[in-house]
Amino acid sequence: MTKLSVNINKIATLRNARGGNVPNLLKMAEDIQKFGAQGITIHPRPDERHIRYQDAYDLKSIVTSEYNIEGNPMDNFTKMVLEIKPTQVTLVPDAVDAITSNAGWDTVKHKDYLKEIISEFKNNGIRTSIFVDPTLKMIEGAAETGTDRIELYTEEFADQYALGNKDAIKPYTECAVLASQLGLGINAGHDLSLDNIQFFKENIPNLLEVSIGHALISEALYDGIEKVIAGYLQRLK
Repeated sequence: MTKLSVNINKIATLRNARGGNVPNLLKMAEDIQKFGAQGITIHPRPDERHIRYQDAYDLKSIVTSEYNIEGNPMDNFTKMVLEIKPTQVTLVPDAVDAITSNAGWDTVKHKDYLKEIISEFKNNGIRTSIFVDPTLKMIEGAAETGTDRIELYTEEFADQYALGNKDAIKPYTECAVLASQLGLGINAGHDLSLDNIQFFKENIPNLLEVSIGHALISEALYDGIEKVIAGYLQRLK
């Protein structure tokens, strides 16, 4: 079964909008795991507009499933990850002012940089994953960095699937096949939802984990968090 890691950034966004501690981020993380999710993902950014760096530390004792911290490996981020030692760090090349992640790594251009930072994380017992676009060249480049996994950037698939273009899955399938051949684990995330997750799962061989936040939390506003998580788990079997 593909694991579901729930990105709780949007919970932090709601909390920060009013100040105080409502909704309670740590309680939500506990409940999300209780309802069956196999992981918690956070993506702190330098301006701390949703997840704060302190949240990352506070969650360490709360997350009893897999703990995935995403972000651009700048100095403060790297220091935090090395101190917390989550299950997995996912490296994302997002700009400081990016609203959300909007591109994967150029694993050819940045190979040496990625090799250095990935080596440091792996030497500290942290599984590494890097965010990549669904192009074969980037998958090949990722394999040369020493990363344990890749995370396929799925926005293009989600956009095209919503338009009825199911052929948009093809480059993702091809990349997943190549990644498996090269010994890379396969994660995926960005705009995956209850509408498209089952089709995606059925067409991506060896899909280990999906990280879903915005869509899941939005759907939960209508259906309730427990029901939504149960829906994802059923579709991911």
